[in-house]
Amino acid sequence: MSAKGDKIEKIIARLQARISEGQFYEAQQQTRVVAARYTKASNWDAAIDILYNVAQSLLKAGQGGSGGDLCVLLVDTYKQAELKPDSASKNKLLTCLRLFDSEEPTRKKYIGEMLSWSSKYGEYPAGDPELHHVAGSLYAEEHEAYDAERHLILGTKDSAEVLARLEYEWFKEDEAHTAALYAGRAVLPYLLTGNVRAANTCYRIFTSALNQDKQGQLGVQDVSSNSADIRVYPSIPLLNFLGLLLLAVQRGSADLYKQLYTKYATLLGEVEAWQESLEMIAEMYFGIQRPRQSNPLMDMMSGFFGGGGAPASGGARRPAVKAPTPMPAAEGLD
Repeated sequence: MSAKGDKIEKIIARLQARISEGQFYEAQQQTRVVAARYTKASNWDAAIDILYNVAQSLLKAGQGGSGGDLCVLLVDTYKQAELKPDSASKNKLLTCLRLFDSEEPTRKKYIGEMLSWSSKYGEYPAGDPELHHVAGSLYAEEHEAYDAERHLILGTKDSAEVLARLEYEWFKEDEAHTAALYAGRAVLPYLLTGNVRAANTCYRIFTSALNQDKQGQLGVQDVSSNSADIRVYPSIPLLNFLGLLLLAVQRGSADLYKQLYTKYATLLGEVEAWQESLEMIAEMYFGIQRPRQSNPLMDMMSGFFGGGGAPASGGARRPAVKAPTPMPAAEGLD
């Protein structure tokens, strides 16, 4: 080991000794001071090594606040060093993340900071998938469904199974006819992120678990055609809709999607939470433009000044030319 490396090891050992003696606050403050000195000298490796090791020791000692503070500082040092996400840099962050107590408030901030870093210096604008996967899996283990969903949707290929099993466990606390609502919480967001494979994986895992648990209770029918085999759930029609939607996405046929939507329109009308997602999916996969959202106030103002209603998206559509009549044009008042 070099003299410099030996010096860093001694600093870390001294700070860890403070922790062993129960001097947690002193250890945290001294670590911040020492790390700042190395950061100022752009000795990133030394600053990272010190913060990483002392943060772990504090977290292992049950000092989530102090340890979390150093973890956030560790990510800040990554940012100052303009460090790119690779296996070594991510593993340090994930090692620390796994040491947090689930009730520690600093953890959520830390997760946000590490994803922000990976977004800025990595190749994934929404944050590194591996970081999302580990964060989402931790939340799933703790049955924090909403937080788990947010991360797993942006995770790795292994995230789909974790999310499907989470949704299924959540569904088991509800009535059988609600199965599609829980499956949809995984299938639709994956389609919205363009991850068709994960959407199919979730549907397959969710329905397989359902078949296993409810054997003989659902009257499931297997229907085969020349182009596809599908399992039909007579008592859960919206689950059939999701399965057929996935088939339609693979075909990319707008006519097929329109037929499918028309067939289930009444039932879909009762699931308001799906409407916007389905409009976006129709546009993404089938080229069906989303309906213009009417804004009554804008339409009225536009009418007064002679134009048609402006598109909700604020798109660059040409303004209507005022008609040479005594009354304002009314085409926007729909």
